[in-house]
Amino acid sequence: MNSDTSSILIDADRETVWDAITNDEKFSVWYAPGSKWSIPKLEVGEKAAFTLMPSKHNNLKDGESIPMSFEIKEVIPNQVFSFSSKEDDIFFSYKLSIQSGKTQVTLNMEGFDHSLENLKAFVEGEELPYS
Repeated sequence: MNSDTSSILIDADRETVWDAITNDEKFSVWYAPGSKWSIPKLEVGEKAAFTLMPSKHNNLKDGESIPMSFEIKEVIPNQVFSFSSKEDDIFFSYKLSIQSGKTQVTLNMEGFDHSLENLKAFVEGEELPYS
C-alpha cells in the first residue's frame, strides 16, 4: 500500500460499508464523533457540509467550530465516493474493494487511521476506539 493513503480491512460487505460512508447520519457517528455531516443528495456536483466540533482529538475550544463545504466529485455505488473543498484545497476519495471476503477501504490520504478504525468499529458493531 502506498504511504500516502490510509487503509483498513472491515469484516462486512461493501454495501454495509458504503452506507456507513455515504449516509450522513452514520458518517457523523464515526467520523470525528460529535461533529456533523450533511449530504442532502448523493450525486456528482451536489454539495455536502461538515462542521468540525471540539473534541479531545483536535485543538478547538468549547463554542468553536469549523464549517466546511464540499462538492461531490464521484459516486460509483459500493466502490468510490469522493468529494473536495476548493476553500481548503482538500480532496477525499474513499475506495472500496473486496479482499478475502471482507471490504478494504482505502482513503487517498495518510493520517486518517483513527477515522478508519472508528469506521471499522462502527460497521462491525464495536465501541468506537476514538470517540
